[in-house]
Amino acid sequence: MNQHMLTVADNRAVAPGVYRMELEGRGIEAQKPGQFINLRIPGMFLRRPISVHDQEGDRIAIIYKTVGKGTERLAAAKPGETLDALTGLGNGYDPGKAGDRPLLIGGGAGVPPLYLLARRLREAGKDVTAVLGFNMAEEIFAEEAFRDLGCRVTVATADGSAGVRGFVTEAMPEEYSYFYACGPEGMLRAVYRAAKTSGQFSFEERMGCGFGACMGCSCRTAGGPKRICREGPVLEKEEILWDD
Repeated sequence: MNQHMLTVADNRAVAPGVYRMELEGRGIEAQKPGQFINLRIPGMFLRRPISVHDQEGDRIAIIYKTVGKGTERLAAAKPGETLDALTGLGNGYDPGKAGDRPLLIGGGAGVPPLYLLARRLREAGKDVTAVLGFNMAEEIFAEEAFRDLGCRVTVATADGSAGVRGFVTEAMPEEYSYFYACGPEGMLRAVYRAAKTSGQFSFEERMGCGFGACMGCSCRTAGGPKRICREGPVLEKEEILWDD
């Protein structure tokens, strides 16, 4: 974990209520796919954890959805403003387990962190398939960005207004070597039941500190309690214990 003062370079809407922000600052360490940053937003007591979408040198991109006062204030940030950020948080995905034909499955706000993973896998020569799930066509973002990497992309919408009608599990291919998933818990549970291989899940969880001190995001696993912000947010399929 490192602390930086980052400058807003760009901040624009990419879908209704969804924004893409670019932040830059000298000396930012390389972020692993699946890691997150924790932003201090002026006027807000708790920091806001947001997954890293992409990184180019000293510039980090995040994509976030406005769901409350904190993210609404973040959406109003203008280029040139500075934000206090804790970077390099969480354990991230392990691309080394991907095999030759990895499958990436993202739902809504769970799509952004999969992009940096897709980049790393494509750079390693992997044949990547991405299944991106949204409620409706108007909410779709990042589809072309994944295609530009050379990924095979399938979009699923719950209302059938674009791509495959239904949830991401309806769009999962028959053959793949390994999978990586990120999205709401209901989607992750469905992927867990439908998956034919081992894989990794990134969990969305409310966090207090973001680096393991407050214990507020602990969950049960086969290996004992783990903190989503510290030992997670990525967990292996085999260690997950669902709370019914």
